[in-house]
Amino acid sequence: MPYLALPAVVSACLIAAAAAALADGQPSSDPERPRSVFWGDTHVHSSWSLDANLFNNMSLGPDVAFRFASGEAVDTGGGVIAKLSRPLDFLVVSDHAAYLGVFRMIRDDHPLVAGSDTARRIGAVLSGNESLGPEHITQLSELLEGDDMGADRTIQRAVWHDVIDVAERHNAPGRFTAFIGYEWGSTPDGNNLHRNVIFRDGPERTKKVLPFSAIDSLRPEDLWQYLADYERDTGGAAFAIPHNMNLSNGLMFAVEDSSGRPIDAAYANARATFEPIAEVTQIKGDSEAHPFLSPDDEFADFENWDRTNIFGLARTELSMLEGNYARAALENGLAVHERVGSNPFKFGMIGSTDAHTSLATADDDNYWGKTSNMHPGSGRTEGVFIHSVEGSALSTMNWEQVASGYAAVWATANTRGAIFDGLRRKEAYATTGPRMTVRFFGGWDYEARDTRSRNLADVGYAKGVPMGGDLPAAAAGSTPTFLVAAVKDPVGANLQRVQIVKGWLDAGGESREKVVDVAVAARPAGGATELSAVWRDPDFDPGTLAFYYARVLEVESARWTAYEAKRFGAKIAPGTRMTQQERAYTSPIWYTPAP
Repeated sequence: MPYLALPAVVSACLIAAAAAALADGQPSSDPERPRSVFWGDTHVHSSWSLDANLFNNMSLGPDVAFRFASGEAVDTGGGVIAKLSRPLDFLVVSDHAAYLGVFRMIRDDHPLVAGSDTARRIGAVLSGNESLGPEHITQLSELLEGDDMGADRTIQRAVWHDVIDVAERHNAPGRFTAFIGYEWGSTPDGNNLHRNVIFRDGPERTKKVLPFSAIDSLRPEDLWQYLADYERDTGGAAFAIPHNMNLSNGLMFAVEDSSGRPIDAAYANARATFEPIAEVTQIKGDSEAHPFLSPDDEFADFENWDRTNIFGLARTELSMLEGNYARAALENGLAVHERVGSNPFKFGMIGSTDAHTSLATADDDNYWGKTSNMHPGSGRTEGVFIHSVEGSALSTMNWEQVASGYAAVWATANTRGAIFDGLRRKEAYATTGPRMTVRFFGGWDYEARDTRSRNLADVGYAKGVPMGGDLPAAAAGSTPTFLVAAVKDPVGANLQRVQIVKGWLDAGGESREKVVDVAVAARPAGGATELSAVWRDPDFDPGTLAFYYARVLEVESARWTAYEAKRFGAKIAPGTRMTQQERAYTSPIWYTPAP
């Protein structure tokens, strides 16, 4: 092992022991209870995504993505080697369904595209330029316009079977999980409605279908119907994960359907079934909360991208923010539930990267960039990432990219089935990169001494439900209690505080929220290696709908831009953020009054 001073070794051992206690791998534990937390990324693009090619990732396919995530060193081109300091446990290579693998087939002169005039002209651009610039992107986009290769079922089937076969080769139950999946990319008028689709199954079921893309439909309702048909026809299981709601200009969590009608029970049930989890933090900004919506939350301003939609085609108005942020959606979900009897926004929370480099890196000290033309040392702190058509003041700068995030899932084993099931029951949480261990339980009779239990998880499950669950019915006069515990990432910053966020409907049906510090380090500036608490809601009303989730904050630490300046002498523009306060968000626990 690398050399560590003795105090650091002791500290690392103590942190590992504390994390193991939260994981609760004791022989006496119920084998059906998740005893391990697994780390992964549900959102990585390889050179088989059309847009990854446009940003110069033309050679690192899904095979490289899986190898890198599982801990292998990979050549990123020109002899530059990349390797994760700590492997991940699972990965979804979520290449875009529209034109999936088509550029690869053109480069390889595949027989299915070789006779096409469009393929010949695209191939000339790809092979004639070592690096693509804006003029080439425009040229390629024009060549694809009106072409039918993206809708050719024969091409789709050939590529999809290759996608499945690559994932199957890398899937190693018990060691590394390679999920089969893709991204559905609807962007009506430049407003982001993208979802990643993840399958629980292997080739025996997934080869019976083709990916459903935005070429098929721009409506999420049609995607849910595709998923329902898949489950009915194959006996398998699949769901979708929305992301970058912050760039949707209010559409992602709108309280109307795609036709502009108020959400009804059928819509709410379908969405809750096929979107059990949401990606709330990633490279293109954080979507947990916003200062305008949560003015009393001093930590609601983390890496907000709130100027325009995903293509910069229209500014984001304040009235749109409710549909852009997870906390507001959770609150609006209660109001919809009150009206139609079902909650469309009953989702858990995870993070993932959305890297288009094939490299799942979410830590600030090894951030590889959003795209292959923004690699370390490339001058990537300068320039504009999203050009707004309404002027430079609304544009999003390259330095505003976020080295985020990862998905943490409590599961019984490192297998497709166990991790998929953990995500579907929402026993999962998001982090902005650090691998802190977090447990969150809700019940009716947790006590302060439960935080000192040798098997905290045993107590948590015995007395209540984990993150993602619903509080059970309680006797009259009872008040909900919450058990939360967090242990720092062994190689990350210390923990500053643990908070519980509550959202509820008041007697008039209006959404309310509050954020409570339930555990704060004795020295907040220096932090602590672990924090835990039991909190009893003093304002509980048994007649109102509510949700609760935990937020864990580290002490302030260096941002990727600071590493870039130190390592490469990068030019840092005025206003560039150099520090940040990284965090984790658990999935909520919901309370529903008895009928």
